[in-house]
Amino acid sequence: MKNRTAAFVAIFVSIAIFSTNLISQSTGAPGERKGSGTVVLKAARMIDGTGSAAVNNAAIVVTDSKIVAAGPASSVAVPAGARVIDLGDATLMPGFIDAHTHIVGRVLGDPEGQNSYVHDYDSMGAILAVANAEKTLMAGFTTIRNVGAPNFDDMAIRKAINEGWIAGPRIMTAGHSFGITGGHCDDNAYKPGLADNDYRTGVADGPDEGRKAVRYQVKYGADVIKICATGGVLSEGDAVGATQYTYEEIKAIVDEAAKLDRKVAAHAHGTEGIKIAVRAGVASIEHGSFLDEEGAKLMAQKGTFLVPTLSAGETVERAAKNGVLKGLRAEKALAAAAAMRNGIRIAVANKVQIALGTDAGVIQHGLNGHEFTLMVEWGGLTPMQSIVAGTSSAAKLLGWDKTIGTIQAGKLADIVAVPGNPLTDIKKMESIVFVMKNGAVYKGGETRP
Repeated sequence: MKNRTAAFVAIFVSIAIFSTNLISQSTGAPGERKGSGTVVLKAARMIDGTGSAAVNNAAIVVTDSKIVAAGPASSVAVPAGARVIDLGDATLMPGFIDAHTHIVGRVLGDPEGQNSYVHDYDSMGAILAVANAEKTLMAGFTTIRNVGAPNFDDMAIRKAINEGWIAGPRIMTAGHSFGITGGHCDDNAYKPGLADNDYRTGVADGPDEGRKAVRYQVKYGADVIKICATGGVLSEGDAVGATQYTYEEIKAIVDEAAKLDRKVAAHAHGTEGIKIAVRAGVASIEHGSFLDEEGAKLMAQKGTFLVPTLSAGETVERAAKNGVLKGLRAEKALAAAAAMRNGIRIAVANKVQIALGTDAGVIQHGLNGHEFTLMVEWGGLTPMQSIVAGTSSAAKLLGWDKTIGTIQAGKLADIVAVPGNPLTDIKKMESIVFVMKNGAVYKGGETRP
């Protein structure tokens, strides 16, 4: 009997130890991925994101997740024992920032099309977002502002990235974007009862509902508020430039957001809708296709950013010409794309602050770098101006300029590199050879002692 009892005790102890080990191995998130130790990055040149001239034969010292020093290699000491990553004929820059993405769900041109709204499981969008996030990071975009996603899926992706479960950019989230009943932020073209939204999921009419919508999105984790001030290209039944929200409605939303320490981004294509949103105090105009000189001067005076999303304009124009978009949507796409080419130049001429945004989700994820090219080719920006728009200016719009957006000592080590010199060939911004976020290397970079 004594031997049998001893055997039972031994088995019980073994099970307990096994269970404890199993629990200790399986509980808890991996933790946000950060660099460890000291790394020195070297390359033929460095553009620091401030607009200053490029530094030739540059070096950057990174310790753990922070930049410690940066400048000409001749003036930057290499700490003993540091790992050195020499990228050769490449250009080091701050991690790029895309201020207008839709990381969750399918993209324009997906065969499932609008039917995904009724065919997909609720979790499908978030699952697709995992791949979208990695593509975005590998394209050199270490930070994004996601301006609208269903089911708070952008919050889930943000959490998964921050906890280290998946690879992706740092995300500023909006939750649900919202607008008027039947407007661009509403889900149209379905039979009554199928997509009846409210202040929680995309529709808020009047100042009081607008305030409630702000509070609801913030309650569940929104970092920024996204509204639809005018009609849009891909929505059904509205003119692309039609004014939707009134001044009073937008002002109530902006004031409520400010009380909760949030900024407001306004989707606005139409000339009058842009001016209404700017007067009401939004932080940024998204798209701004039909911007005129009066509107541009008002934006410059108020300090309102333009996020031009030229890549989306090019994409919907192509989709209209090849038959992917039809009818009213095709007409709106052609009109908006043509207007964008003019609007961005008016903005630049009037010294409106520009922040890079692609509307990724309309364009394919991972092709975000093409926006730099279009800002130069369509907008007339210099290569340096386009780089600033995608680094320090975008960081300023997000309110994160104290931690990211430039290569300076004390800032987070979000650093990317492209081959050659983007100041002589802006298309180099579309080819990424190195990606570091928080001091951790995600792409490229052979090391040596």
